[in-house]
Amino acid sequence: MTTFGWPEALFLLRAAGWTLLLTAIAFLIGSLIGGVFAIMRLSRIKLLRRIAATYILVIQSIPVLMVLFMSYYGLSLFGVELPPFLAASASLAIYVSAYLAEIWRGSIESVPFQQWEASASLAHSPAQTYRYVILPQAIRISLPPTVGFLVQLVKNTSIVSVVGFVELARAGQLVNNATFDSFRVFGLVALIYFAICFPLSRLSRHLEKVMNASRPH
Repeated sequence: MTTFGWPEALFLLRAAGWTLLLTAIAFLIGSLIGGVFAIMRLSRIKLLRRIAATYILVIQSIPVLMVLFMSYYGLSLFGVELPPFLAASASLAIYVSAYLAEIWRGSIESVPFQQWEASASLAHSPAQTYRYVILPQAIRISLPPTVGFLVQLVKNTSIVSVVGFVELARAGQLVNNATFDSFRVFGLVALIYFAICFPLSRLSRHLEKVMNASRPH
C-alpha cells in the first residue's frame, strides 16, 4: 500500500490542470455554438427559432452524462471511435451551448426596447444596432450568470471519469485506491475544487452587484 505524500499530491494537481483545460475547451466551443443558437432564437425566421428552441429544450432535458455516453459509446456503434478527451470535450461543449444560448438570449432581450428604437432613429442597420448598441449592453448583463455557469461547468467535469479520462475527481479515486487514505485524498481534491470555484463564485456575485447598482431604478 502506498503512503499519501507529495508525489500523490502533485498527481492531483496535474489532474486539476486537465480539469481546467477541459473546462476551457468546452466553454470556448460551447460559447461559439451557443452564440449561434442564441441568434437563431431571436431570428425573425420562424424555422430558425424553432430549430434553436428544439435543440435547447432537448439538450437541457437530457442529463449531460447521457450526452457523454452517446458521444463515447453510442458513436462507436457507427464506427466512430472518439478518444476519451475528445468525447468529453464535445459532450460538455454541447451541454454548455444549450445553457449559454438561453443565458445570452435572455440578456439580449433584457436590453430596454427604447434602445432598439433609439438605434432605429439613427438609421442604424440591424447589424449596426446589434454591434454598437445591443450587444455591448447584453454582454454586461450576461457576465454574472455566465461566470456563475462556469462554476457549474468546472464541477460537472467530474463526470467524464466514467469514460476513462483522468481529471481531478478520477485522479482522486486512483490515489485513494492506492493509499486508502480517503480523508486526506478527497480533502485535498475538495480544496482544489474550492480554490478553483470560490474565486469564480465571488466574481459572479461581484459582477451581479455591480450590474444591479449600475442599472437605472
